[in-house]
Amino acid sequence: MINETYKKMLQGKSVIRELSEYATERGKEIGYENVFDYSLGNPSVPCTQSYTDAVIRLHQEAKPSTVHGYSPSLGIESVRATVADSLKRRFGVPYETKHIFMTSGAAGAIAHAVRCVTKPGDEVLTFAPYFPEYNPYVNLTGAVLKVVPANTQTFQINFDAFESMLTENVAAVLVNTPNNPSGIALSTETIQKMADLMYAKQKEYGHDIFLISDEPYREIVFAGADAPYVSKFYDNSISCYSFSKSLSLPGERIGYIAVNPKATDADIIAIMCSQISRGIGHNCPSSSVQLAVAKVIDETSDLSVYETNMNLLYNALTRIGFEVVKPGGTFYIFPKALEADAVAFSKKALKYDLILVPADGFGCPGYFRMAYCIDTEKVERSIPVLEKFAREEYGLKF
Repeated sequence: MINETYKKMLQGKSVIRELSEYATERGKEIGYENVFDYSLGNPSVPCTQSYTDAVIRLHQEAKPSTVHGYSPSLGIESVRATVADSLKRRFGVPYETKHIFMTSGAAGAIAHAVRCVTKPGDEVLTFAPYFPEYNPYVNLTGAVLKVVPANTQTFQINFDAFESMLTENVAAVLVNTPNNPSGIALSTETIQKMADLMYAKQKEYGHDIFLISDEPYREIVFAGADAPYVSKFYDNSISCYSFSKSLSLPGERIGYIAVNPKATDADIIAIMCSQISRGIGHNCPSSSVQLAVAKVIDETSDLSVYETNMNLLYNALTRIGFEVVKPGGTFYIFPKALEADAVAFSKKALKYDLILVPADGFGCPGYFRMAYCIDTEKVERSIPVLEKFAREEYGLKF
């Protein structure tokens, strides 16, 4: 008999993917350049030439068994050492090789981290708005995801709700900053307050509460934003990173776990991850990609276009009359819809070939997400269309 859990999941297809597929089909009819597709967070800037050169050199010069063979289950040791050294230099946390576990992107990192620090029935808290895939990431481990309602004024943490939900059943807190979908970076003040509350609850309950920090957008931070490194504030922390956004390598599926050296059992969590891999088949990411990213460990693609696009959209949206909190990073902006039903709002936008993602699945009904990882020229052309949409459908005057 087939597994009914996964069969039922077929009925809950991602709205983001559905809209992206719609945009692709619509593009076949009118030309994709005429579809203002803000659906999918797929990096639009190229990877660095130095990364490409590193890959070419590896394939030309390294032994085939080095480039194409299985990596050790924890990842290639020299790569783990390079990651640890980079984090230590950049953020002042004394990571060592033993604290690093290489993964297939941030999703693979979260899959391991949750299993490391929870057991079936434990609760994991996250904060709305949140990435909808957190539901299967957590719930399919046997733990239970609970969502703290959003503070829609700032999209910092709703501390009243967080404190009331931080019960004895909570084994971990999953935080994403800068945030998908809001684009907001949690401030130093917010992270310190969160850490202080978690320390107090650990002491009160007499058990560890781990902080899992999902950080694929860590390098996409805009001018003036306060976006500190989360693990500096809390000992029982696990950083989950991906090179997908910083180096524009989403298809290579490469990232890592970094365990705070002060965490409980910090010296064995990476080893535990290698055992978890045996059960979920999420092991041994590409050897060649590991080796290549190690060659460019402190580099990023030219990410400046995202801030350019953000400013264009933020200025246009606020001028038109949308309520929106200015993003501090990522390539997402998160306005309030012009009616209470964001699904209906987004369907109306389709008539104008505007592909906007309603945020019900992100835990914030009434809002919508725009992924502006597209050409700036296309962002500029979309603004008159946004104006027309708001004027004709909602009677806005600006």
